[in-house]
Amino acid sequence: MRWDADAVRDDLRAYVAEHLGDPSAVLVLYETGFLKKGTKSAGVQRQYTGTAGRIENAQVGVFLGYAGCHGHALIDRALYLPKSWTDDRARCRAAHVPDDVTFATKPSLGLAMLERARAAKLPFAWIAGDSVYGGDRAIRRWAEDHRIGYVLMVSPH
Repeated sequence: MRWDADAVRDDLRAYVAEHLGDPSAVLVLYETGFLKKGTKSAGVQRQYTGTAGRIENAQVGVFLGYAGCHGHALIDRALYLPKSWTDDRARCRAAHVPDDVTFATKPSLGLAMLERARAAKLPFAWIAGDSVYGGDRAIRRWAEDHRIGYVLMVSPH
């Protein structure tokens, strides 16, 4: 059965807005790794993952969570594709990665998720994230431009 993952995401976000919607909610950006043995799964390579606490063979997903007084849910996701993948179109095709997918940093994937949530009029007042996202000026600037509070870790460097 073929299904449209983005349409499911949009339906879930609408459900969350209707049933969990809270104007003081927090959107939480984070990533997690999925340990892998092989090299064929899209995006898999040796990279740091908090799942293992070190560099391992893994895929990394970027996620957006919604947390409010009525509950919490995952509302968006993206697979991080390292540049070594997006620069190798034959490898991407073999893993069924569409030709129009290009390299995007984890913060730019997160920013796209924040913008989708805002465009869908999902009620929230804050965004939170670790230093991967707090270290990105574009995310902080986006929050400030839209008058959204943020708690984002920044590196001491």
